[in-house]
Formats: sequence, C-alpha cells, structure tokens
Amino acid sequence: MTALESPPPPTFASLFDAITSNVATVVHGKKEAIDLAVICLLAEGHLLIEDVPGVGKTSLAKALAASIDCTWKRVQFTPDLLPADLVGVSIYQRANEAFVFQPGPLFANIVLADEINRASPKTQSALLEAMEERQVSADGVSHKLPTPFMVAATQNPVEQEGTYRLPESQLDRFLMRLSLGYPHRNAELAILDSHSGVGWIEDVRPVVSTAEVLGLIAAVRTVHLAPALKGYLVDLAESSRAHPALVLGLSPRATLQLARATRSRAASLGRDYATPDDAKSVAVPVLAHRVVVRPEAIARGATGESVVRELLAAVAVPVGR
Repeated sequence: MTALESPPPPTFASLFDAITSNVATVVHGKKEAIDLAVICLLAEGHLLIEDVPGVGKTSLAKALAASIDCTWKRVQFTPDLLPADLVGVSIYQRANEAFVFQPGPLFANIVLADEINRASPKTQSALLEAMEERQVSADGVSHKLPTPFMVAATQNPVEQEGTYRLPESQLDRFLMRLSLGYPHRNAELAILDSHSGVGWIEDVRPVVSTAEVLGLIAAVRTVHLAPALKGYLVDLAESSRAHPALVLGLSPRATLQLARATRSRAASLGRDYATPDDAKSVAVPVLAHRVVVRPEAIARGATGESVVRELLAAVAVPVGR
C-alpha cells in the first residue's frame, strides 16, 4: 500500500473483536459472556445479566457501554425509584409560561439498569414501552429514544432479600439472559491486579463510534437465513409448546429474537449467512428465560436451560444447501 492509498475499511469481525477485547481488559476469564453481550447489542436486543452479587455483572455492562463512543446512563434501581425517575418529567418554566419535558436517563444509547429486580413492579413496567417500542410517553406525548438503544440490566437471584420477581412479560423483552459465575483462579488473580484502584472504569476508552455500531447493526440485518434454517427455528418453538415439562412454550416473538441473535452470531464470525450451529450456540441464553417450567418438573431438577438443551437435542437439524 502506497502513502496515497487509504487503509481498507475495518471488517465486521475486526470491529467485533475490538469491542470484545476491550471489554475483556475489565471482565477477565468470561469470553463467552462478553461475546454474547456484544452479539445482543448488534442484534438490537436488550441484555439481562443475572447472578449473585460481586461477580462482575455491573462491570460487564459498564465496560460494554464505555467501549462505544455513545451516550450511556446508569440507574441504580431501588424500592423507592419511580417511573418518572426513568422517563423524565415536565417542568413548568415561568419564562415561557409552558411545561417543558426534561428527559430522564432512558434517553441514552445504552442504559445500565443496576439491580433491576430491587425496584417495584410499577417501576419495572415503565421499561416495557421503552424496550419494545423504542419510545416513551409522558403527558400524552410520545418521545423517540436515540438509536442505537439498549437496556443492559443486572439482577440478583430472586431468593436474595429485598428483590421483586420480574414478570414474564418483562423477561420476554430481553433478548438474552446471561449468568457469569465465579471466575477461575487465574482470572481472579488478574482482577486483583487490574482493579486495585477505584476508578478503573475511567481507563476504558471507546474503540468504535456510534456510526460504526449502526453500520454493524445494519450488516446483521442482511445476514441470510436459509428457508431450511427458518424451518428449524419454527420447529424448536413448536416442540417447546408440546414439551411435557413446560407450562408455557416459546412464542413467535421468541422465534424472531432467536433469528436476530443467530444472524448476529454469524456476522461476528465474518459470515453473511447463518447456520444451525449459530442458532444452537445462542439458543440457551435467548430462549431459557422465555419458557415456564411446570412445578413438578422443577421438583425433578428441570430448569429452563435443561429443557432448551433437550429441545436442541431432539429437533432434527437441517442438512444440505
């Protein structure tokens, strides 16, 4: 390449790797979770990170937001948090003799909803319109949210004191639910070295622009899903509705969400077409929180994750072109 030639534009895979590598400098030993979080962002979905306190849920959400040159806000959910604290309020301005809407923290590209299940159900429901419609309503007026828009929520297990269980309608709005788990020994040693100060998040610098993220999102939409693969996704949903361990199977929205995550995963690997392996690799985080397991099946040890894995093993995978 001569001095007059411009460098080639970055590829989808290179930008994806730049984001995941940047997040990995903060969240050690959790490559799969980091990859899935970025896949969720580029699939235009919302992310729920559920685990016990202190394993890096908020760190993952913060590092993801800080890796992108965009606006982001953090909201600490508490029992006294009100819907207006999220959406915003109209304030009377005497100079103009009119009410002026003051946007709340939802008006950001990435919203970190920390410990979402510590807020009341009324406040949790205030997120529904924002997450699904990408807009909020105040005083009878709808206000569009910026693009891209993602809610990255953290949640402690419901058996922890002072929490409120998220309703199924709210859970269904999250494209993925992840669990980090405890780090292995070497990762925990790295955490002691890198997180010795209090302002470590300030060291994370953006590695992609908002325009580049929008370009990646647009590229995900163009990834090809073959008719046979679409049929496979529908077969998974239909099998779940007849599964004896489930009260509630997968809805058509779940199938749509799985298709979007499948496209995003394929694009992250540099392909413009998706395969059944792409769908299977994201199926558990996308689908497990959308099914309702029967109490008697829970007593036998069944979980949403185990049932989804049973479906993946039972439903025939399409072969050929």
